Parts: sequence; C-alpha cells; structure tokens
Amino acid sequence: MRSFCSPRFKKAFAAAFTCSLPICAAFCSIGFSYGFLMHSLGFSWIYPAAMSFLIYAGSMEFVTINLLLAPFSPLHAFLLGLMVNARHLFYGISMLERYGSCGWKKYYLIFGMCDETFSINSGVKLPEDIDRPLFMTLVTALNHCYWVSGAVAGALLGAVINFKAEGIEFMMTALFTSILLMQWDSTKEHRPAILGLGLSFICLLLFGPENFVLPAMGAVLGTMLLLQSKLDPVKQAQRAAVQTANAHPQPAPVLKEGR
Repeated sequence: MRSFCSPRFKKAFAAAFTCSLPICAAFCSIGFSYGFLMHSLGFSWIYPAAMSFLIYAGSMEFVTINLLLAPFSPLHAFLLGLMVNARHLFYGISMLERYGSCGWKKYYLIFGMCDETFSINSGVKLPEDIDRPLFMTLVTALNHCYWVSGAVAGALLGAVINFKAEGIEFMMTALFTSILLMQWDSTKEHRPAILGLGLSFICLLLFGPENFVLPAMGAVLGTMLLLQSKLDPVKQAQRAAVQTANAHPQPAPVLKEGR
C-alpha cells in the first residue's frame, strides 16, 4: 500500500492517466458496443467480461463472436487469431529492449500490448524523474481496465435497456471500414490497401463467402512480406537519395599546395 502512495508512483500514474485519457473514451465506447452486441446475441455478461479480460484484442473479440456461434473448429480459430493479430509480432520485436529492463512487469506488458498501448509506450518522451517501466505498466493496466469496463457496462445495460438490436452486428464491418478510411487519409501510400482489397476480392471469388477469410489474410500477409522493401516509405526515400547522388555526383575537392 505504501508503494501506491509514494511520489514515484503518483508521478508515473499521473503521466500514464494523462496519456491514456483519449484512449479511455474510445475503449469505453467500443467496449460498450461489444458488450451490447454480445448480450443481443444471447450471451451472458460473463462472456464479454471474461473475453475482454483474457483475450484483450478488440478486433479478435468481435471475430470470436462468430467463432462461438459457428461449429467448433480449433484449427480455424487458431489460424484466424494468428492472422488477425500477426502485427503484434512486429510490435513485440521492437519493444524487446524496453521490456527487458522491466523485471516481472514485462510478462504483463507482453500480454497487454495492443495497438494503442504500443503507440504510447513506444513513442512517449518522459521526464527523467518518471519511472519508465512503472509508467508503461500503468498505461497497459489503465487501457486494460477501460476496455473491460466498457464491455461489462455494455452487457449489463443491454439487459436493462429495451432496444431492438437487429442489424447491430454490422457494427464490426463499420468499425473496420472506418479504420481503413482513416489509414487511407493518413498516408499517400495506398498500394497496400489496394493490394489487400484486390486479393480479398480474388479469394472471395475463388473460395466463396464462407471460406475466403483465411486464404485472403494469408495472401495479403505473404504479398506484403515479399513487397516490404518496395512498399516501405523509408527504404523508398533511401533508394531515391542514392539514385540522386549517383545521378549528380559531387566534384572532388581540389587541394591547393601550400607555399
């Protein structure tokens, strides 16, 4: 209890809460929708509470709803979960050095790393008097609490509010569409998005609407890995700089003999 009242903890908590406050609004609203959707499909509030606490992967939790309603297929669930969350492999590799000095906290940091938590812990600049491992742990815990609270609140209020939930499952499609549009507007490099849409459409035609998800995600992942060097803007800029330097070589300096 003393550690929670120490100045070290108070400074780290104040910084973590300030940085995570915008995420609180997003997580609570999306988590509320997730819990409400689970209730509308007949699940007890225990399901969204347990899934949001143990799975803690927003997009995968929405996908898990369909897995729970479909025939049991553990291999399909494993591969789908791996594909949906494959980006966390790259997140984890980039955070190895920072998590290595966190002691026992690193196990929870690894479990609780999501897109939003990664963006804060990897990019924030802290004053020297704030304990970074403690700060990262508190950011992870706060975001975790936001998501679980929103999901539980949505499931509990869904049992009280008289609301026709017909069509609410389209919320997942709308969520991913909005994410795609935001990423499209945030960059001038649209080839990855076009490749993803094109490959998904081809797999839809080849495998049908019931079986195209895994082949599409595998095709997108494999294509992106093969074309990574060509699609990476940093590497593109480096190649352009080398080509410019080769096209316009600087003349060698002329050394004058001293008298």
